[in-house]
Amino acid sequence: MGLLSSKEKKIKHARILMMGLDAAGKSTFLYMLKFKESVATVPTIGFNVEMIETDEKFTLTLWDVGGQQEMRTYWKHYYENTEGLVFVVDSADTARLEESKKELNHILKNDHLKKVPVVLLANKQDLPGALSATEITKKFHLKKLFCDRDWYVQPCCAKTGVGLEEGLRRLALFVKSCMQSKKESVIAL
Repeated sequence: MGLLSSKEKKIKHARILMMGLDAAGKSTFLYMLKFKESVATVPTIGFNVEMIETDEKFTLTLWDVGGQQEMRTYWKHYYENTEGLVFVVDSADTARLEESKKELNHILKNDHLKKVPVVLLANKQDLPGALSATEITKKFHLKKLFCDRDWYVQPCCAKTGVGLEEGLRRLALFVKSCMQSKKESVIAL
């Protein structure tokens, strides 16, 4: 009986990679989830890591990797063992949308990220001229790009927290489902 209870309490962990261009709002998102308040951030050199509990039996370890041009060459070193991807887009920075789209396409070509579920955060919805989730979906050709995986576009504002919990819940659901599928595939072998 003691063994059964300890198995039931076992907490599952998933490694989540959070990427996007510099100033997209990745660190703001991470710390809003962790501390439930807006925290002043500075450009990330390297990475930030935080563990976020989504429920009593599931914890996401979020790796917030710096998005400056010079950091992007190192992104590939974070891909292995990733079970979910959060890609943050500054929806109001229309001048850099094409660059953001290009980086997302590049990331998804890596074999370590094949079929990994993705939540794209359409951040900064509070700013004038911000593109909607539907507009981001069309501009990034996401239906075609994500045809082999679970995905979702969440409109949000990392500074106020609007939409962040919804995006995190969706990601956790996708990751749990993906992990269960992998487990069933291994058992079937």
